[in-house]
Amino acid sequence: MPSTPIRLQGRSLVEGAAEGSLLFADVGLSFWGGVDPATGEVIDRHHPLSGERLAGRVLAIPSGRGSCTGSSVLMELISNGHAPAALVLAEADEILTLGVLVAEVVFQRSLPVLCIGSEAFSGLRGQGFGRIEGNRLTLSGLRPNDQWRGENTCAQPFRPSSICLNERDQALLDGVHGKAAQVAIKIVLRMADIQGAGQLLDITQAHIDGCIYTGPASLRFAEQLVQWGAKVCVPTTLNSISVDQRRWRELGVDPALGEPASALGDAYMAMGAQLSFTCAPYLLDTAPAAGEQIVWAESNAVVYANSVLGARTQKYPDFLDICIALCGRAPLAGCHLDDQRKAGLIVEVHRLESADDSFYPLLGYHVGGLTGRRIPLIRGLEDAAPTLDDLKAFGAAFATTSAAPLFHIAGVTPEAIDPAQVLDHDTVLPGKTVDATGLLASWRELNSARHRHVDVVSLGNPHFSLSEFATLANLCAGRTRHPDVVVAITCGRAVLEQARQAGHLEAIEAFGATLVTDTCWCMLGEPVIPPAATTLMTNSAKYAHYAPGLVGRGVHFASLGDCVEAACTATASGQPPQWLQPIARKGNPSHV
Repeated sequence: MPSTPIRLQGRSLVEGAAEGSLLFADVGLSFWGGVDPATGEVIDRHHPLSGERLAGRVLAIPSGRGSCTGSSVLMELISNGHAPAALVLAEADEILTLGVLVAEVVFQRSLPVLCIGSEAFSGLRGQGFGRIEGNRLTLSGLRPNDQWRGENTCAQPFRPSSICLNERDQALLDGVHGKAAQVAIKIVLRMADIQGAGQLLDITQAHIDGCIYTGPASLRFAEQLVQWGAKVCVPTTLNSISVDQRRWRELGVDPALGEPASALGDAYMAMGAQLSFTCAPYLLDTAPAAGEQIVWAESNAVVYANSVLGARTQKYPDFLDICIALCGRAPLAGCHLDDQRKAGLIVEVHRLESADDSFYPLLGYHVGGLTGRRIPLIRGLEDAAPTLDDLKAFGAAFATTSAAPLFHIAGVTPEAIDPAQVLDHDTVLPGKTVDATGLLASWRELNSARHRHVDVVSLGNPHFSLSEFATLANLCAGRTRHPDVVVAITCGRAVLEQARQAGHLEAIEAFGATLVTDTCWCMLGEPVIPPAATTLMTNSAKYAHYAPGLVGRGVHFASLGDCVEAACTATASGQPPQWLQPIARKGNPSHV
């Protein structure tokens, strides 16, 4: 006998109707780096859905996580026919929802997005089939026998928002400032409705992540804005693009990628954005001050801006970033508000003596996996004095596994100098503890290589800072890489010039490293990574997480010093760092 259907009510983030087999996971999924935009396969090799295909299925995940570029990937999937039939979320996710909204505008195609809450979401496990109609979800073990098919291929008509608009907002909405600005404010207002914002606020600057080329749809969107006369109205920087714009031919990049990726960067510059091409805009002299209301995308940049600089931005999805830059107005919601910057979870860290620089990226990766969407207050590092590079590495790794746009470290980050000021005493959860055993488990998760040989050493994810160049120059002085090992460093043009003027590059170039600007390791592939290469080594927990899915290679994660050593010997130790060795010896002492 067939089971009785289960019917649930939720909040429709994007209206529509669809049905399909239910694909459930209780772990958030980053579409960028986690889903192939050309095929819809889940390529995050750390995710429980790894290897599954999304096309035509009702995807049920708690939320997105990780990269702001998830919106672009989802838009590509909608445009090429490999998207899920629908999304069912435990919590509203702006990144994924925005990808659907932009697909409506550009391609007149869409899919329903339904938020059902955490309690109901846990009951989806084991269900076989889902049907969405508006704000209703019907679940059953088997596909119904009727011939109903949901259709949601046309854009939803724009509905006037109840948000309080000023005179300029209304003029934008009326098209006084042109077609591009009109479309932009409509998208901003739809997102403001989803976020529950009652009004918009002025922002002082933007950082655009949508300049990453995910496929033809991302270029079509940008070029359409240019054709509509788009011009940014606030100072705007650009994230890393998908190629080194000056050298992609020299590096052997296929023109099928190099030409459209470069054209995408050009399109955003045609809108008035600066030629910055860095995933670390906080290293530029335009970095915002504490309390400044900004719109940044790129997950690590968002986390750094909020947490380390004390500026105020949400984790803005690709495409919403440029829409806000075109109208200068953003929803007054999320981390723009005082009460939304409070910590909802306390994380106690048992500090380890003699830890090297792999400690902070590993800690960020581990803490991000504990927090979900909650903002953590991390205690136990009050006397540790992490450097800005430590906080950069921590934040990038944290943003990889967490959906939260902000972290606080007691006694370290600016808003948590007095930790009591950042606690949400009404909703804070019981504390979680991080010790060496937990960090060792995360280290083993990041180390996916199956042998000790090293073919490529990957540095600069996020982009290298001037101080990292100085440290690397000291490590490389008087040494030369193994002839069979590629050593490549990604960085922004501005920092590269600073490093050259400071005299740091001479030792690094003599060592045999390749310097790549404009792009980042999350976009690099063959031939920068030789086709025959099987194993990478990196000091970035972010890249160690994404690389197996993005480039299909095993990874060793280690300190910067160990990366240089491996570059000279073409061999990794395959063992945890010295500061984790006592714990490792109590369990399985070997890795590879």
